Amino acid sequence: MTTITNDLLYQLALTQVPQIGCVHAKLLIQQFQTAEAIFKARIADLEKTEGIGSVRARCIKSFKQFAEAEKEITFIEKYKIRPLFINQPEYPQRLLHCYDSPTLLFYRGETDLNAPRVIAVIGTRHHSSYGKQLTEKLVSELAAYDVLVVSGLAFGIDAIAHKAALKNDLPTVGVLAHGLDSLYPSEHTTLAKDMVKQGGGLLTEYFSDVTAEKHHFPIRNRIVAGMCDAVVVIETGVKGGSMITADLANGYNRDVFAFPGRVTDAKSAGCNALIKNNKAVLVTETRELAEILGWDLPAAKKIQSQKELFVNLNEAEKTIVDILQEKQPVHIDELNLRCGFSTSSMAAAILNLELQNLVLALPGKMYQLV
Repeated sequence: MTTITNDLLYQLALTQVPQIGCVHAKLLIQQFQTAEAIFKARIADLEKTEGIGSVRARCIKSFKQFAEAEKEITFIEKYKIRPLFINQPEYPQRLLHCYDSPTLLFYRGETDLNAPRVIAVIGTRHHSSYGKQLTEKLVSELAAYDVLVVSGLAFGIDAIAHKAALKNDLPTVGVLAHGLDSLYPSEHTTLAKDMVKQGGGLLTEYFSDVTAEKHHFPIRNRIVAGMCDAVVVIETGVKGGSMITADLANGYNRDVFAFPGRVTDAKSAGCNALIKNNKAVLVTETRELAEILGWDLPAAKKIQSQKELFVNLNEAEKTIVDILQEKQPVHIDELNLRCGFSTSSMAAAILNLELQNLVLALPGKMYQLV
């Protein structure tokens, strides 16, 4: 649902004031609470605000170009865009820990940008089949952890990550380097529509008439890096947007992971360099990534995973599992009594369940499900 506030005109205008960037805007909001209060403050009070001074204070007081802000409100209302000001609860709260967090974001979508688990999946535009397979495998396995997948909607790894998220019923958000009245690259228009339709969205800090300029992309990348718990670099050269995003993520104290590649493969040179220089954790499996982030499988997914594993159990193993699902832990004597199998059959069944990592042996001959 589109949020239109009385303060929106001033919020939009604040982003257009000369000499007032994201850092200065944050200082002003901390002092005056609302954008309207900033514009209506006395120049003396503005000057006394940390980092503002007389030049920036005069820029605020002399600002008259509200027409662009009014035009943007019309666009927001027409296309049901959600403006997210930096002090609103719907704003991506992880970004608040970044010194240069955007003052205002424009969001077309419904998914919660403050989801419990958010991960960025990024990489080269010129991917290999290895990179494509890694991306699809990673995202499909992340589905078990109920994550929000974020990327830049670019060609290559970004698009593969978004498509894999849709295929696995995960919400996915594309962060754009331009306004929401267009889409770059235009080849991803259908993909972007599907992302919005299936519960994800599109996010940008740019007004609707701003086009995709080259210098916008590194600026955009800070949002990708900052709004996530971690950044995963699939495949990249030693230069490019993915390396910029990884560096930004490190600066924001985000976890950075990278999949290694052959030392002779230029497309993996960036990942290998990140790992070599301790700027990324080497990762080969999704499980490793989840363990480092402290992500447990949701209870429902654990049960489902166990059920799938239990399908291939023999009669003795199924009986033991059924008993352990009723209560845990259970002593070996009670298992023997209730199962009614021979001692050798019980021992073999217990051993097989332990080897499959389904049952855990506890001190005192007690057993429980993993």
